[in-house]
Amino acid sequence: MVPNQGFTLWLTGMSGAGKTTLVDYIAARLRQVARSVEVLDENDLAEQFWGGTADTKEERNIGVRRMGLVANLLTRNQVATLVASVSPYKGAREENRRLIGRYLEVYVDCPTEKLIQRDSTGKYKKALAGEIPNFVGITEPYEPPSSPEVTIRSDVETVESGALRIFQALLDMGHVTADELKVITGKRMKANPPARKGARARPVARAARVAKPAKPAKPAKRAKPRKAGKAKR
Repeated sequence: MVPNQGFTLWLTGMSGAGKTTLVDYIAARLRQVARSVEVLDENDLAEQFWGGTADTKEERNIGVRRMGLVANLLTRNQVATLVASVSPYKGAREENRRLIGRYLEVYVDCPTEKLIQRDSTGKYKKALAGEIPNFVGITEPYEPPSSPEVTIRSDVETVESGALRIFQALLDMGHVTADELKVITGKRMKANPPARKGARARPVARAARVAKPAKPAKPAKRAKPRKAGKAKR
């Protein structure tokens, strides 16, 4: 088992993209291998974290920072912490990454047109009609992550395939073990440690690293002209 089993898996994306579905799927499977798991879903905790409404950028960022503080405490205490939050602004998400350390970001991406089509809450329709002001993705911007550990295209990927890629990333970062994933997925998965940021790619072979220029060929020696002999009489 890994020495510290705690980590934070932070799922960000627009409302209705599928964050909660993924978080619940992953949480259930981590519990199969006796992991301590806590889910922080902003749909359930909005009232506690930011009073139910967050109309300004600063109010939203305060709520995201509060969730980050709780996630950090849980992570330090050996808990697999799964966060589902729109968290629309890069700055607040990066603050949480620096604070928590053992942190993996998942961007659950879905085109706005698809979100509007499958919206069962009616929020997008109301936002488009101007009934919900400051709605992220309609009247307020959502800032996608620049380099998340995993990007899930929820309009074309199944929950199972997306979760499998998340489990692979957790394995690569040392937050779960291959034995645990054998129980969860039924497959023997191999870790591929991520390359360090800024690290240069290793050359394939020394011969390919520096191509030495070929030495110019030596000019051929010119044959000396033969002296003409005396003509025989």
